[in-house]
Amino acid sequence: MEKGEKTRKYIIAKAAELFNQKGYSGSSLSEITELTGIKKGGIYRHFSNKDEIAYEAFNYAGSVVGAQLAQAINQQETASGKLLSYLHVYENVVEAPPFIGGCPLLNTAIESDDCHPGLRERAQQALTGTLESIKLIISEGIQSGEFKSDLDIDALATFALSIMEGGIMMSKLEGNNRHIRMNIKSFANYLKMVCLSELG
Repeated sequence: MEKGEKTRKYIIAKAAELFNQKGYSGSSLSEITELTGIKKGGIYRHFSNKDEIAYEAFNYAGSVVGAQLAQAINQQETASGKLLSYLHVYENVVEAPPFIGGCPLLNTAIESDDCHPGLRERAQQALTGTLESIKLIISEGIQSGEFKSDLDIDALATFALSIMEGGIMMSKLEGNNRHIRMNIKSFANYLKMVCLSELG
């Protein structure tokens, strides 16, 4: 990797941490230069504006979380275990989130809802991709005979992601992991109800 590309990736990584902690609107280019040790001129050699940095930073944060999630999922053999992995990755969200600042999707979706169409679009794309991944796991669970055949795939995917994001938000706000952990237990109990193996 050439020096210029290394510098660009370094800027993206540091900006991603800043944006995910303070938000896009709450972060300045001056803070990025301070974090990276690179002057504004150096930043502008790699990016045309703050928006471009933000888009790349969001993608980077998502890839970091995605890699940890993929590792957690690959360690599971059942569809239920794979679905629960989405929540388990965030079970220590207060002290040790998979990416500093919490969930990039949640943070970006909330901040960009009405004020930044570009970031909102990227958050929407990430939402769609995440839901599709969850639906694929559910479909595989139905095909393998783990889940009931009449299970509503769309509804379960939305439920899974909603209780994950809701648990993250509440735990972060309260400064206590109990909400995400309660949701893990509740979701595990729910999945037992839709598993054919648990119904005898």
